[in-house]
Amino acid sequence: MSILRPATIILTLLIATLLPAQNRKELHSIGFYNLENLFDTIHDAGKNDYEFLPKGANRWNSEKYTSKIENIAATLTALGTEQQPLGATIVGVCEVENGNVLDDLIKSPSIARKGWKYIHIESEDSRGIDCALLYDPTRFTPDEKELIPYGSNRKTRGFLTVSGTIAGEQLHIIVNHWPSRYSKSPSREAAATKIRAIKDSIIQRHPTTKVIIMGDFNDNPDNKSLKECLQAKQEITDIKTRNDLYNPYWNILRKEKQGTIVYRDRWQLYDQIIVSGRLCDKKSKGLKYMKSEIHKRPHLINNKGRYKGQPKRTHAAGEWLNGYSDHLPVVIYLSKELKTWK
Repeated sequence: MSILRPATIILTLLIATLLPAQNRKELHSIGFYNLENLFDTIHDAGKNDYEFLPKGANRWNSEKYTSKIENIAATLTALGTEQQPLGATIVGVCEVENGNVLDDLIKSPSIARKGWKYIHIESEDSRGIDCALLYDPTRFTPDEKELIPYGSNRKTRGFLTVSGTIAGEQLHIIVNHWPSRYSKSPSREAAATKIRAIKDSIIQRHPTTKVIIMGDFNDNPDNKSLKECLQAKQEITDIKTRNDLYNPYWNILRKEKQGTIVYRDRWQLYDQIIVSGRLCDKKSKGLKYMKSEIHKRPHLINNKGRYKGQPKRTHAAGEWLNGYSDHLPVVIYLSKELKTWK
């Protein structure tokens, strides 16, 4: 049996470190989470935030607000960690009141350790709930942002569009929060038509970019808005061009029978992440879609009472549950082959 000299051992370890192993991949997790009324305790002029004030219907005080921030922060930093220990590279969120709550969120210990930043543009939504994008600046570099209006005369939250660089490639992200189920379906169909036009315009101006459309769509993947107006397809094999869209959450709902929110006593899947055709090319060595999931963990589910088995929300039937959200987060994974030495 031969014995390696110390210098040989050091040289061998150095080479192993410098030369990547075959088939190594760079992995990124991308998430979305409806934070269910992340309000501070201070009134914003012109906004209908009265139920989330100390004397409002929810008796919203510093104790409840601080707990909500900590709960949400712990959930956000856990997204994707089972596949990627660094956690999410990008997380879209909705139902945030303003930049103040986002400042408090990224200052919470679990997020502060990661050094995340955020992108937010104040909308005209009458309740004051907006969309935002949190990101790890070591892995995603944003360059442009825009809040595109819904297009009607009513005050609403619009569509947050952010472009940037991830894994050395250009990525455009559109964060959505479509009109609620209290609105008629044509309002969401109009939103879908608008998003499709935005996506087509982005790809026309940036032919090599990759696009991710995420949000709380308040519709299931096979509702008319997403199926026909946005034209997001059920199967990845149906993707033929860079303009096509693939919705991996369609089969999660209909085949796996999973959802993100309980509406009228039934699980629905309103929270989705949809990817463009360039992310679906399995032959590409660039960044591509790998898999998707609903981040469903026991502590996010109510284990008692009338709402047992449903997402553990902040309030239910007038009671503060010290929960998280009435929605569950969703996550997709993107991978990219790294250069290897032979």
